[in-house]
Amino acid sequence: MIEPDVFVIADNILSPLGKTTAENFLKLKENISGVKQHYEINISPQPFYASLFDKDEIFIRDDEHQYTKFEQLLIASIDDAVKGTGVSAKDEKTILIVSSTKGNIGLLETEANNAEIKKRIALSTSASLVSAHFGFINQPIIISNACISGVLAIITGMRLLRSGQYENAVIVGADVISEFIMSGFQSFQALSPQICRPFDKAHDGLNLGEGAGTIILSTDKKYEQNIKVMGGAVSNDANHISGPSRTGNELAYAITKALKDAALTAEDIDFISAHGTATVYNDEMEASAIISSALRPVPVNSLKAYYGHTLGAAGLIECIISVHSLKEGLVLPTAGFEEAAFSNPLNIIDSPILVQAKNFLKTASGFGGCNAAVVFGK
Repeated sequence: MIEPDVFVIADNILSPLGKTTAENFLKLKENISGVKQHYEINISPQPFYASLFDKDEIFIRDDEHQYTKFEQLLIASIDDAVKGTGVSAKDEKTILIVSSTKGNIGLLETEANNAEIKKRIALSTSASLVSAHFGFINQPIIISNACISGVLAIITGMRLLRSGQYENAVIVGADVISEFIMSGFQSFQALSPQICRPFDKAHDGLNLGEGAGTIILSTDKKYEQNIKVMGGAVSNDANHISGPSRTGNELAYAITKALKDAALTAEDIDFISAHGTATVYNDEMEASAIISSALRPVPVNSLKAYYGHTLGAAGLIECIISVHSLKEGLVLPTAGFEEAAFSNPLNIIDSPILVQAKNFLKTASGFGGCNAAVVFGK
């Protein structure tokens, strides 16, 4: 059986930089970052740098269901993306995929720890509420695999559509920052005391961020002029619960398999959207993986200094921005990058570049040793 092409037909980014993809892309072109210093005692006793929504911001109006902030983000992002697509939640050939690392975990900080709250914080509960809001008739799929969740959700959607089981996939991801998440990263000493600097000699940790992203995929041939999800792959380095591989061989394996799945070679990749967290170990591992995949000359960027690390939304947001970079022929810079951290450096973009690009690679890695790579192309 010949597998159908999988097309990107719509998207949304909902972040502190804007409520639509267009608003977000414009802010990035203007070199505006959502990362700022915050002093939120309910998140951290010390000031910290992060990209956060305003405390009083409301994303949807619905007093009846009392959706959490996390669920509001999912609903608002889907609602904007699906408008005008003609994709129906009530179509048995449409699947909803929800990506998150921590979902409603912050409720444990404000509610009694009992059976009811355990059910409320379950990702399956949130996915069911979001599914019911739109009337999806298929049971939603949940992807929660640390920081590769967003990229893995796209790969999962691509595979389901290729199989013919579904014709449309609505893929959404979100996370909100809580004391639980902040304290976890603080315990690893993984947070930067300034705006993060991916791949830079002075990189000293990451910033966290809030946001949501939605990408809608379809095999409908009327979209054959659209950008396609060409291929993807995942791997696990089984190195450590929080520390990445020291060699990068396992991420390189995922990259190689993704290229093979896309029927492309390293020479076909025009730019790379890296995970680029600005932690020393992740940057070094990712650089090694890219170099060993014969991609060292390819322009690389990281968007973490604009959005912070948005966890389950990161892969989606960064893929969406890169899709629009492909459309406009404009690859955005790595904010905060000045001098390479390694003696054998990557081709890190430090200013916007105009390119005649056909394909890009997106990489991601996360706790537990997980790695993912996905390729998009015209």
